Amino acid sequence: MMRRVPVPALILCVVLAGFASAQEGYTPTPENLKARQWFQEARFGLFIHWGVYAVPGEGEWVMHQKRITIPEYERDMPPAFNPVKYDPAAWVAMAKAAGMKYITITSKHHDGFAMFDSRVSGYDVVERTPYGKDVLKMLAEACRKEGIKLFFYHSQLDWHHPDYFPRGRTGRFAGRDEKGEWSLYLDYMDTQLKELLTGYGEIGGIWFDGMWDKPEADWRLGRTYKLIHELQPAALVGSNHHRKPFPGEDFQMFEKDLPGQNTTGWNDQAELGDLPIEMCDTINDSWGYNKNDGSYKSTKQIVQLLVKSAGYDGNLLLNVGPRPDGEVQPEFVKRLAEVGDWLKKNGETIYGTRGGPITPRPWGVTTQKGDRVFVHVLDWKDAVLALPKPRRAVKSAALFGSRKPIQLTVDKDSLLLHLDPAALDPVDTIVVLELGR
Repeated sequence: MMRRVPVPALILCVVLAGFASAQEGYTPTPENLKARQWFQEARFGLFIHWGVYAVPGEGEWVMHQKRITIPEYERDMPPAFNPVKYDPAAWVAMAKAAGMKYITITSKHHDGFAMFDSRVSGYDVVERTPYGKDVLKMLAEACRKEGIKLFFYHSQLDWHHPDYFPRGRTGRFAGRDEKGEWSLYLDYMDTQLKELLTGYGEIGGIWFDGMWDKPEADWRLGRTYKLIHELQPAALVGSNHHRKPFPGEDFQMFEKDLPGQNTTGWNDQAELGDLPIEMCDTINDSWGYNKNDGSYKSTKQIVQLLVKSAGYDGNLLLNVGPRPDGEVQPEFVKRLAEVGDWLKKNGETIYGTRGGPITPRPWGVTTQKGDRVFVHVLDWKDAVLALPKPRRAVKSAALFGSRKPIQLTVDKDSLLLHLDPAALDPVDTIVVLELGR
């Protein structure tokens, strides 16, 4: 994932002018539009950052942060990666039990190591590790059996390939010669993408990351996006470039931020487009496995993050970083199961909804499905909650689940909900408003 590096204004102007011609004239197919609708209604997915960088247990940026050269990385990481406890069926079952509808997994991260059997490169999990199996193919089969859609995260940034040249803002300690041919690297990347798009069945889409490393470069987005859409018209294309979506992209993502927000400082140029939205975040503070990171979000925090994402009209892609032996940390498993228990009771207020009609407030958010508005009260202690008066008349109000009626007071500009402070749910008090025609 991204590490913030400032972009000079002049370069940014050049970049945006070049990227705007990504896949000009792109018209989504009916299959793609249907996939977008499914994606927007799914609301919850599992992100998996897994690669040979898990071996030292210091996160997915260890090669860059520890200034490890390519020969050292090749010597120490792939030979020690032997995930004998990897059980893709268990991973899929964990995601389903959590109420997740899709999985996005790293096919290649910034270290350049392919987690699939790549014919164009011997630098992959089959040829370079003692495990010797295509872990993505195994996961694709498990997902297919359980009706879980599979997306591939693919890093455009590459700290290993010699033709990733001129170098970007990261990966400068890898020990590569200062030469290379950029077009050859892009050809290589497109060939690996073609392998993923033709060898793993129908996929949900491609989740790009790393373009921010060389914001001034010509990434040939039009050619790459066209390749994806031609090989799999329903596959959704998204990119973690922290900008307004470019032509050819099918969904927009926000890293560690609610849609339209910029608490991280990474999304100052991320103008909202009109595509389906997804935010991604971690359970602790790390994407890849980090043995020293014990800063776990509570189940309450995760549930409220999911609810807020839906209220902002977006999905939540929640990350786990499995260990090098293939197991997911028990702290992650426990929290995912508890989120799943909450969704079993309250999923109707999340899945298939749209954000609003009331814009997010400090006390919480609203979601809507048909004639019902779900008021998610996340942080409120008083007996009366004032809402903006809806455009349509409110027929009734009741607590979701128990259907206990909630007293309403309607005046000229507002709608007052009369709540029992002693009965407020510490995670999410959900009030259902039935709207008139």
